[in-house]
Amino acid sequence: MYSLTKFMNGHSDLLMGAAVTNNKNIFTRMQRFQMRLGIIPSSFDCFLVHRSLKTLGVRMQKHHENSLRVAKFLQKHPCIEKVIHPALPDHPQYTLTLRQTYGHSGIMAFYLKGGIDEVREFAKKLKYIAIAKSFGSFMSTIVFPYSMMYERFTREEKINRGITENFARFSVGIEDAEVLINDLDQALSTLLTSPVSKL
Repeated sequence: MYSLTKFMNGHSDLLMGAAVTNNKNIFTRMQRFQMRLGIIPSSFDCFLVHRSLKTLGVRMQKHHENSLRVAKFLQKHPCIEKVIHPALPDHPQYTLTLRQTYGHSGIMAFYLKGGIDEVREFAKKLKYIAIAKSFGSFMSTIVFPYSMMYERFTREEKINRGITENFARFSVGIEDAEVLINDLDQALSTLLTSPVSKL
């Protein structure tokens, strides 16, 4: 099963998924469900995915390059507690990643030093990177899951899963990496002098 909405389409202009099988019985059953429920994408949406798949390889390479550059920048910043990216040697599955993959997507995560006040101050100062729950687009988006997602989880359940107030999931796009780094840098730097920050 694939989410075509995300990296495969990669342009934030459709919602679509795909279920693929080489089992004839399963295919026949899925086809019947599809016909009965009317869950058939429009011709234009199919065209958009077909268009996007032609650039998937070059886009994913750029997502990978950008996210790794951003991760290395964040690792060195004094306002960052921890960076999570599978291409960084301190990632717990780094060796496995080297064995199983030859690149990564733009998805990464990090923990700001501080709490909700620092997160709000940082988010307010971002000028280029969009705050959005979605990911996999050509443009960079960031989300703070503790306050923006997982409403059904209790505070304890979130924290047990590593979803703390200072946790950010970052979908790094294919823009110029320097633009993204500069935006992060200026937003993070305000935390060092902000009266609300405890850093």
